[in-house]
Parts: sequence; structure tokens; C-alpha cells
Amino acid sequence: MANAPTDRSTIAISVTGARTTFWLAAFFLVLLVVLHILKPEYDPSWRMISEYEIGRFGWAMQLAFFSLAIASLSAIVAVWSEAKSIIGYIGLVFLLIAAAGMTIGGVFPSDPITTKPDLLSSSGRMHILGGQLGIPSIPIAMTLISWALTRRNLAWAAVRRWPWLMVGLVWLSFVALVFLAFVVAKGTLGPDVLIGWPNRLFIIGYSLWLMVVAWHGIQLSRPTA
Repeated sequence: MANAPTDRSTIAISVTGARTTFWLAAFFLVLLVVLHILKPEYDPSWRMISEYEIGRFGWAMQLAFFSLAIASLSAIVAVWSEAKSIIGYIGLVFLLIAAAGMTIGGVFPSDPITTKPDLLSSSGRMHILGGQLGIPSIPIAMTLISWALTRRNLAWAAVRRWPWLMVGLVWLSFVALVFLAFVVAKGTLGPDVLIGWPNRLFIIGYSLWLMVVAWHGIQLSRPTA
């Protein structure tokens, strides 16, 4: 990768991380699409993707969360040699927190979003904890890492717009999620609160960001003539 140490083993590790990130993020998106087909009873306009963990094929959503968590961890490996600044390293810490949140979300299935707080199961409470860790960490990590990669690195100039487009999409989705959950719904979610769309745009934007960063990292690792 450009501007990385020339040691071949370091480059090989970064490329392996980038390839792992790309394919696992893509696998997550495929699983998410398939689950929408397998479980049409969940209206995507207001149901959260976490609810695909409930009941039949719940294992597939758990696998999806684990895949995205590993993709996030491997992204740290992929960009470590490129994120040569305090901002970049802080971004990687937030990416690690996001991966931890997704792992918790995968281990502990969600309750339906219509469940009242005092009726939440222990698994549902742990899932919420995972979301509280992971969801805010994702846009922060994306922003800081994108800044570190594109601010003064000419090798990233050609693709600078793509990571930032995904950053913008995820931040807009995050703001919409918070607004709908705490201002419109005031903590009580249901069919009249269309929180499902920003939930999906948020996670799709994050997955695409991982894929874009990983893909460009792979391209930079290839020798030029």
C-alpha cells in the first residue's frame, strides 16, 4: 500500500486484511438481502435489521453481525500502516469498539423493537448495550479514518470522494435514527415511526465504506510498471 513500509511481510498482512474486509462486508450485504426475502413479515420501513435474529433463520443474522465485526477488525489491519496520525489511530480505536458492539449484538439476539423497556429479556438488554457501543462508534471511526487516509495522501486522491460519500450517508442516517427514536417516538417504536429505512442505510453505508477502503488498499498494493 502507498506510503506504507516497504517490508513485504507488512504489505502482505495489509493486503490480507483488506481482502478479508472486502469479502466479509460483501457477505454481510448478501446475507442482509437474503434475510429480507426469507423473512418478509418484517416490514423494512419500521423494523430494525437486528430483529432478523429472532426466530427462524436468526442464525443467519447473527452470522451477518459476526462477519461485519470481523470485517471491521480486518480493516484495522488493512489501514494501520496508512493511518499515520493521532486522528487515524483514534479512528481505529473507535473501529475496534464498533467491532466489539457488533460482536455483542451477534451473540445476544434482539427483542422486538416494540418490547417495553421493563419487559426486555437479558439477551435483549445485552443487544442494546452492543448497539450503544457500536452504532455511535461507526460514524466517528469512518470520519477519522477517512480524514487520516485522504487528508495529505496523494495515493488516495483519486478515490477521495467515495469514502466521504459513505461517511455523509452514515452520518445522515445516524442523525435520522436518533431523531426518530428519541424525538419522534420518544423511545416507543412502532409502525408509525419509519426508523427501518435509516437503520438500513446506516449499515449499508458502513459496509460500502469498508469495501471501498479495502478495495483501494488492494489496488495500491499492486506494483506499478
